[in-house]
Amino acid sequence: MSQFEKLTLGPGLTFDALAAGEAGAPLVLLLHGFAESLNCWRAQLAALAAKGYRAVAPSQRGYSPGARPDVGVSANYHIDHLMDDAMAIAGACGYGDQRFHLIGHDWGGSIAWALADRAPQRLASLTILSRPHPNAFNRALQMPDGDQAQRSRHHKAFLESDAADVVLADNAKWLRERWAANGVPDAAIERHLAVLGNKPAMEAALAWYRARGAIRAPIGPIRVPTLFIWGDADDTVGRAAAEGTEDFVAAPYRFEVLPGVGHFAADQAPDRVSELLLQHIASYPI
Repeated sequence: MSQFEKLTLGPGLTFDALAAGEAGAPLVLLLHGFAESLNCWRAQLAALAAKGYRAVAPSQRGYSPGARPDVGVSANYHIDHLMDDAMAIAGACGYGDQRFHLIGHDWGGSIAWALADRAPQRLASLTILSRPHPNAFNRALQMPDGDQAQRSRHHKAFLESDAADVVLADNAKWLRERWAANGVPDAAIERHLAVLGNKPAMEAALAWYRARGAIRAPIGPIRVPTLFIWGDADDTVGRAAAEGTEDFVAAPYRFEVLPGVGHFAADQAPDRVSELLLQHIASYPI
């Protein structure tokens, strides 16, 4: 069973986290995306701990009330800070400069791709859910058929000043409908809303988009063994971006398609996701 912890990195940066497994065991760091919370990893935390890993899933910058810098300063939520947070969290868990396994979903996947580009020597393996390599995503956005551009149209809406009010209106109707359409169980929806269903948290979550802007920065080829999991019913990531990710990984690569699964695979198909990531991690021991 996972336990709630608080990890303090410095003044104004105390992160909530769920952790499972024995301290000192090989570390697996799990980064959630939008619009979810650290709770998306509950099943995976248990599965990893049962196999002898130390699994830690932080509530990231802005999602943790104790790590919520001024959202009016978009630079506070630049991806460089999000990457720094992830590495500092690994250190705060007692792993210093040791290698670890990294898992990311959606925005957490964006951070994970960037970390694999910046510090491949620190990662034993990389697992990404529902977030193609940024270069593959950018390429798909420019395709004449407009499929990926249509799927991603909500990203520009998140840049609007009233986006938090729109997303949370009518008891978070937009979020609830989106989660339900992607097969997220009701109990999981309520757990995510307990973190994200208030305006300060939502403003901070959307600050990630505002800090990045509309364009994802390209990164280099990935040189870490990579597993990419994509559900073919994902309403925000099309096949071209998903299949094109292979072109930007210069290391052992495995692409797994989950038939009928939407964007939030860890919640919708937890057992299959746990099975796949355990297979991948076991292939690259620390």
